[in-house]
Amino acid sequence: MTSAQLLADAFDRIQEVVREAVDGLTPDQLVLRPDAEANTIAWLVWHLTRVQDDHVADAAGTEQVWTSGGWADRFALPLATAETGYGHDPGQVASVRVDSADLLTGYHDAVHDRTVEYVGTLTDKDLDRIVDTAWDPPVTLAVRLISVISDDLQHAGQAAYVRGLIERA
Repeated sequence: MTSAQLLADAFDRIQEVVREAVDGLTPDQLVLRPDAEANTIAWLVWHLTRVQDDHVADAAGTEQVWTSGGWADRFALPLATAETGYGHDPGQVASVRVDSADLLTGYHDAVHDRTVEYVGTLTDKDLDRIVDTAWDPPVTLAVRLISVISDDLQHAGQAAYVRGLIERA
């Protein structure tokens, strides 16, 4: 297995957890909060997808799917188009509402497809490229992609946990 195939497999696993977390939920269930400070499934999936979209597009030198695919308009959130959810307070979390789970999975699938297409082009040498000099040490493409995978899996798992709470209620 190549490193490109390994990365694609990791992103496939994220997509699987995302789909299981949102499949068949109503708009009200997608915004249910276990308490006033908790993240919703809608916000978690939107956020993890926005971060993946933002970071992969930056690394690939392409426009984000959020804007190029018209997803920002479809979601019509009361947030700046560049928002990814990083640092959101409870009010901002609550502002992420969707009409259906299909909107979340549609956007996630589009970002997943772009991500898998991009990582499929990578060689081991590409993974050593510095993509962010704002950190010490500077961030390589490999570290950035692993960071996205780690963050996405954590948030997808959180969404699955909240779904479990909904199903048990």
